[in-house]
Amino acid sequence: MSNRRNFIKKSGLLLAGMAVPFPAIINRSRKNKLGVALLGLGSYSKNHLAPALQQTKHIELKGIVTGSPEKIPIWQRQYDIKDANVYDYNNMHLMANNPDIDIVYIVTPTFLHAKYSIIAANAGKDVFCEKPMAMTVMECNSIIDTCKKNKVRLAIGYRMQHEKNTNTIMDWANTRPYGKITKVNCSAGFRIGSGGDWRLNGEKGGGAIYDMGVYPINALRYGSGLEPISVSARHQNERPALFKNGANEITYFDLEFPEGIVGNGMVSYAKEVNKLQVDCVHGYYRLEPFQSYNGVRGTTSENEKLQACNCNQQAIQMNNDALAIKESKALRVPGQEGLRDIRIVEAIMESASKDSKQITI
Repeated sequence: MSNRRNFIKKSGLLLAGMAVPFPAIINRSRKNKLGVALLGLGSYSKNHLAPALQQTKHIELKGIVTGSPEKIPIWQRQYDIKDANVYDYNNMHLMANNPDIDIVYIVTPTFLHAKYSIIAANAGKDVFCEKPMAMTVMECNSIIDTCKKNKVRLAIGYRMQHEKNTNTIMDWANTRPYGKITKVNCSAGFRIGSGGDWRLNGEKGGGAIYDMGVYPINALRYGSGLEPISVSARHQNERPALFKNGANEITYFDLEFPEGIVGNGMVSYAKEVNKLQVDCVHGYYRLEPFQSYNGVRGTTSENEKLQACNCNQQAIQMNNDALAIKESKALRVPGQEGLRDIRIVEAIMESASKDSKQITI
């Protein structure tokens, strides 16, 4: 396997020596399909993103970035990836000279998002960054600034904002078919065990609030159609022996929105929960589940059904973002959207550390 890694490095160096500008200038609008390299070949890339890319019209899998050389031949055989499009974390900057790759999708643990998003942007590649965007507001701003400096696009992987029933909820926040919104409740979670790896390490973006908190936070925002002005929060650890490295098992948080709207959120590593409900003066509507990979469905107080879509959320997300890049149109979930949620995460952490003190956002 070391020979394969050496070969990939050498092929990258040869490619870097070709007469191609640094970084290569590519007219995205003239390409039938944009080429994406998946950075990080864990379960989400393997089981969701790569299969989804077999269903997309405007984007295709052209490269990989991995620190696990044993995965390289498997991915090359399955997806017909050439040697010149295989990189590791140390030589990925060489893709600046590779016209096959237009986009790098960052699919690593959260604490590595900023590092590799910035390297990809400096290589002149558009960036898809999986959520949560980064560990801190400062890191989010660094990603945004680097993408802006290099004139590349930045999309955050909020697949739900590309899903049809979620879009209905977002539309209703503006049209208010059930009258004024009074309260939005949202809970997300699953039960994690000792095999949680980095998700049990707070310094790596582990803990329910850092790993999954952006789901209910984002849902409270799009469910109300407003930005919160303050938050109070508290953590609860039911299994302290498991959650001992700075990660939190359960976090409860209450957001205050303009117009007197209240947002109650909960994120959990202790149990399965998956629900969004919007209460209004003249009724309510809900999605349950609201953030599953499939089967997102809902109902209203008038028994109107929001039927689940028989579709691949990741394929729709990546297709929409690639088309926006090709047509130079606004991205549905740009970097600023990811930044807003991380600002709220930071406020939640501050409030929880100060005995649920209300924090202005």
